Amino acid sequence: MKTIGIICEYNPLHLGHRKQMDTIRALYGPDTAIVCLMSGNYVQRGAPAIVDKSLRAKAAVLSGADLVLELPIPCALSSAEGFASGGVEILSGFCDGLCFGAETDDRETLLKLTRALLSDSFPPLLRRELDSGKSFPAARQAALEAMHLEGSILASPNNILAVEYCKAILSRNSSMEPIPILRRGSYHDLKADLENPSATSLRALMLEGRYWKSYVPGAAAEIFEHAPLHTLAAGERAVLARLRTMTDEEFEALPYGSEGLWRKFMHNCRSLSTLDEILEATKSKRYTLTRLDRMMLCAFLGLTAEDLTSPIPYTRVLAFTDRGRLVLKEARNHGIFLNAGEPADSPCWEKECRMGDLYGLFSVGAAEAPGCEAKRRVYCHKEST
Repeated sequence: MKTIGIICEYNPLHLGHRKQMDTIRALYGPDTAIVCLMSGNYVQRGAPAIVDKSLRAKAAVLSGADLVLELPIPCALSSAEGFASGGVEILSGFCDGLCFGAETDDRETLLKLTRALLSDSFPPLLRRELDSGKSFPAARQAALEAMHLEGSILASPNNILAVEYCKAILSRNSSMEPIPILRRGSYHDLKADLENPSATSLRALMLEGRYWKSYVPGAAAEIFEHAPLHTLAAGERAVLARLRTMTDEEFEALPYGSEGLWRKFMHNCRSLSTLDEILEATKSKRYTLTRLDRMMLCAFLGLTAEDLTSPIPYTRVLAFTDRGRLVLKEARNHGIFLNAGEPADSPCWEKECRMGDLYGLFSVGAAEAPGCEAKRRVYCHKEST
């Protein structure tokens, strides 16, 4: 039996995600086990997930996954490099392959770019472009083009992650096979497409109260239909309260605040009224809005640069099928996997609980009560025989 991993957010899960699972089983056989390493209640763009992680994990299992693990928050809120590296570290011990969608599904092209990024020739070229004032994505693209490679491939969001997955696999000498599949449609499409829906468009439909269920697997639609929704806007005043009471030292300790960016962010937090005003005043050609979104969310959650670079102490199990239970048994030979809600003898457990409590402040309706992390249980789906 093959075991194939997917690093994901499912924010929310849609038909394109199920298509990916179907493609994996078409390639490797119907008995292939699919492991989804999913961001929890906070996602990589620096925002709360629209639906609670336990519900998204249940939807994934009912839509074809065998085991859903939680990508730890330090990985989930990292740059594309940290996001991919943390995911590959967790899955490498027990997965045969890592499947990911990309605008370019030519594995050799992606690996060629990856090897260039890992070469000794790349860092000085990147530094030259950064010193000219370019943002990191633009500098990386220009440096690759200086090496006579098609750097424009990394202008597409899924290709960026695809190359970071390949980098993490090669850097760790992982035995996992990279499995790119073609991602049709745009990651950021604002208009829903039945064949290739984007999570961005579905979040908009859900929040606007418009019809969205035809873009989502049936079992997932039933779960999401009455689920409380969460947005950054709903928790804006809570975030502002935190930002307005932070000390200089707390701002300086934030991730993504290098080269004095934390000081500019701090000044704007203390002089402007809204999150949009703060972020717009802080961003620049060099520093992208997504980077600032993550820095802002880390500030609210109390996460420091040290937190995001510390070793991952454990991984949470959110849901599984009978086949997933067998995979989990193997996984536990390669790391520490704790059930949802299981207390941990680690300072991370206290932070988990705190961040879980804060998630309830992003609820579009009434604020949700604290204490949810300790009450979580693993969802076990009994497959029919």
